[in-house]
Amino acid sequence: MHLFAIALAFALLSPTGSTAFAQLRHIHSGAGVSPTQLPFWTAKELGIFDKYGLSVELVVISSGPRGMQALLGGSLQSANMAAMSPIRSVLGGGEVVIVSGYLNKSLFKLVAQKEIRKAADLRGKKIGLANFGGSTEFGVLMALKELHVPRESVQLVAAGGSNARFAAIEAKGLDATILPYAEALVAEKKGFSILADLAEAVPEFPDRLITVRRAFADKERPHLKRFLQATGEAIHEIKSERQKEKILAVLAKHLRIDRKSAEDNYNMYRNAFSFPPRVGRKGLATVLELIQQETGKANTSVDANRFVDESVIDELEKEGFFKALDKGTLRK
Repeated sequence: MHLFAIALAFALLSPTGSTAFAQLRHIHSGAGVSPTQLPFWTAKELGIFDKYGLSVELVVISSGPRGMQALLGGSLQSANMAAMSPIRSVLGGGEVVIVSGYLNKSLFKLVAQKEIRKAADLRGKKIGLANFGGSTEFGVLMALKELHVPRESVQLVAAGGSNARFAAIEAKGLDATILPYAEALVAEKKGFSILADLAEAVPEFPDRLITVRRAFADKERPHLKRFLQATGEAIHEIKSERQKEKILAVLAKHLRIDRKSAEDNYNMYRNAFSFPPRVGRKGLATVLELIQQETGKANTSVDANRFVDESVIDELEKEGFFKALDKGTLRK
């Protein structure tokens, strides 16, 4: 009887069964509707969150700063966003911490009017971004840096989401903007100039990081661990292509596109997702440098541990969780 009780307890604690855990409610926000959210859509639609005992609600908060406000206010358990918002929050005394990074590339292109053929032609021009303080602003700043175009020589304008910016550049309301790969491909076919591919110009940029309140990371560590396990497994499913057709259906549903377009997006993003989902430290240092320049402060060495705590990822790696996914031993 004693052995049966031990076996039952072990079965209830195992992460491999769909009824392994008591359900925990978890609200997670993403900044916009784009393929960058695919790991969470996949975990939700394929029942991976359920497998880890999580009842997850995915919400859209259209900018990093607003998502950070909701996180700090306790409306969310976690949020994914580019590095700028959590770094700024920590520097301002906010009690948040980055616990994982699953996209360390900026999959955008700098698109310009047809007559703008080279970087020098951007001087004096109006460049659109989604909003100030978000990933598109830093994407533009990094592109300008790589192209040797002084920030003060251009006018940055908050112009809304990628669809709004695309419409604005078509209407000649903007001279240039950065667009995700899918929209940039359409723009290129229409004859617009492509001045830079940020994924090539900037080898590493922490574009999608999972951020939580420090109190949540400290007090709800088992809950956080389940969430990161589910996210890691979803990324593995995406990269392995084992359930490609199901994942294409998820993309088509959320992006409201046909299968061919879903496959194009899948191919663009699949290999870009990081597995294990760790933060790119070089990219983090680049963002910190730009923030310091923005505030007029001298560049100083800052301990990354002030912003990042990947101890749960470390623990999962030590336990062999990610290797087990590769071997298929965690699958049902």
